[in-house]
Amino acid sequence: MITFRAASPADPDAHELILEYFAERAAGFPGDYRPALPGPDAFRAPDGVLLLIEHEEHGLIGCGAIRRIADGPLGARFEVKHVYTRPAARGLGAGRLLMAELERRAREWDARELVLDTHHTLEAAAALYARTGFAPIEAYNDNPNATVWLRKILPEQS
Repeated sequence: MITFRAASPADPDAHELILEYFAERAAGFPGDYRPALPGPDAFRAPDGVLLLIEHEEHGLIGCGAIRRIADGPLGARFEVKHVYTRPAARGLGAGRLLMAELERRAREWDARELVLDTHHTLEAAAALYARTGFAPIEAYNDNPNATVWLRKILPEQS
């Protein structure tokens, strides 16, 4: 069973996972990878959330976050950040469940779209994003670590 726990980036478990994520990205990055460690208030409701993924057998296995950014053409826009599962836990479906939970929470805050940036070398991440409904868009930021920008339109709540 997989569960989610909201945390601050300053929480020791969250900090450890984010550093693992950055280290893994840097190890496979072609060129100079320049991460930006999020501050302790980077993902605070109702403008964001950082979720830790916990598995009943494997313990803490990953993380992911959303944060509100400037509104897009459809209205409220949230950016997906720091989606990571530990290598030993990959294949358990945690990434798909995490993306669904982040989307659910964004919808609670009246989001009309989710966006994210990634790098073309992250093939497994690209497959996850495609399976969860993200499609390519023009760059919405100037992240030097990104080569691909994606969006998922969320229907208006009734």
